[in-house]
Amino acid sequence: MRVADDSAIPGSVYMVDVQEKATVLHAEHDHAIVLSPTPSSDINDPLNWSKGRKLLQVICVMIYTSAIGIGTTVLYSILQPITDDTGIPLSTLNAGTGYILGWGALINQPLALTFGKRGIYLVSVLGNIAMCLWTPYIKTEGQWRVILYLIASKIIQGYLCTPVESLCEVSIADVFFAHERGTYIGIYTLFLFGSNYFAPLIAGFIYDGQGWHWVMYWAAIINAMALVVLFFFMEETNYVRNTSEATEGLSFESEGVSDKDEKDSSTTVRVIPGELSGTPTTFIQRMAIFNHRYASNKMLLTMAYRPVVLLRFPVVFWAGFQYGTCLVWYNVLNATCSLIFSNPPYNFRASFVGLTYIGPLIGMLIGTFYSGWVGDRFAVRYARRTGGVREPEHRLWLMVVSLLLCPSSLILWGVGASKGVSWAGLVVGMGMISCSTGIGSSLSIGYALDSYKDLGGEVMMAVILVRNTLSFAIGYGITPWLDMGYQNTFISAAFVGLAITMTFLVVIRWGKSWRVASRKLYWGYVATGTIGH
Repeated sequence: MRVADDSAIPGSVYMVDVQEKATVLHAEHDHAIVLSPTPSSDINDPLNWSKGRKLLQVICVMIYTSAIGIGTTVLYSILQPITDDTGIPLSTLNAGTGYILGWGALINQPLALTFGKRGIYLVSVLGNIAMCLWTPYIKTEGQWRVILYLIASKIIQGYLCTPVESLCEVSIADVFFAHERGTYIGIYTLFLFGSNYFAPLIAGFIYDGQGWHWVMYWAAIINAMALVVLFFFMEETNYVRNTSEATEGLSFESEGVSDKDEKDSSTTVRVIPGELSGTPTTFIQRMAIFNHRYASNKMLLTMAYRPVVLLRFPVVFWAGFQYGTCLVWYNVLNATCSLIFSNPPYNFRASFVGLTYIGPLIGMLIGTFYSGWVGDRFAVRYARRTGGVREPEHRLWLMVVSLLLCPSSLILWGVGASKGVSWAGLVVGMGMISCSTGIGSSLSIGYALDSYKDLGGEVMMAVILVRNTLSFAIGYGITPWLDMGYQNTFISAAFVGLAITMTFLVVIRWGKSWRVASRKLYWGYVATGTIGH
């Protein structure tokens, strides 16, 4: 990949044409918005696809996300009934769900970026079907074998399903521009967590009517239907792009990062391409499961270890830590929901426990709309105030809402449960936790991609490594933590959540200087890459 200027600040892009540069390629709906990345003149460039084709692609990504989400979380609202039926301790089931979020991205992501994302998506769904069909049979042996089989199934499922965590975001960045990326990242976050909340909702009714085995059978059926749709409609979005943000965006001449430096910076803008050229791919060509034309085999090893190296970038580590913390509260909610509502004073049957997840679904919808659609418009408006320059940190101001939502929701849920408050109050608390989770997750993902877009695949792998490590740890820690009692557990969780959320203020203050410090190393990585994503 060609890098024109390694002094360019990663993530700082010229988004709004306040300088009225005639050679800048603008968006059709708003001629003041600059298209970043700049699309090539190739008709097969995903950035040049028609709006309908892009929407079909994102729909396929959401179908994949929903199918994997349902298959991996459908048991959450019936953990207590499964314990009663199989004798497996609830602590073991909670720990077992932690295995599902492993480090499989270190293998899956390089394969996807080398041989194509489409094939990895299809294999992932197929593997999820197999794991959903295997789970109902693990209770036929002695208890120690049951536990062994449970852990084994979750490890395998965790490896097969990791694309849902790290690949979908990159697929979205493949086809959408910087000014619209946040909206679709928000939609992805909605479907990612929304499917996780929808699955327990339907699982309760299936359990009451058909038993917990059929909960898994229906999850397999849903994944099988998704596999058919994806096979015929999901396209490959990998594309070899020989330009980078350094060649088409801002090139800061000064080493400083003050407002004066921003105003004095020079801009390198690509000339508008002419008519699109090339031969469109045929339907048969689009049906290829794998297509080895995106990277050389020698890049496989590089992409496997580079995410670990990228953790030295404070921006990447913070995004993963913030995202992982959001997932911790989500896991805590799931681990305690069935336990709280299945026991006195509520005594809900499984279907009623499932219905309580309507609260988190509504909360997630509000949170992702706020961080996505509203966030994109906020970023554009903020860029108009800064000479047209979009800095990734601008969008983080939206996390102010989470400063209130995160601690208050945890206290309402945990302390409310300990005091036996009305179930309606707890459902509101669930919705607030979900809303805060959606905001924090969507903004942290978007921040990482906006900062280092040219290595989006590896950056998302690094983010997920941090996120999954926290999730894996909470799978072991949640049961001992709850021994403190709901009130003490969630009051402490509220203060921890508040402290971690407040770190976004630190990132707003010093995030740009971190990106400045990383630019030479980062552009060196970009220059040695031969992948298009």
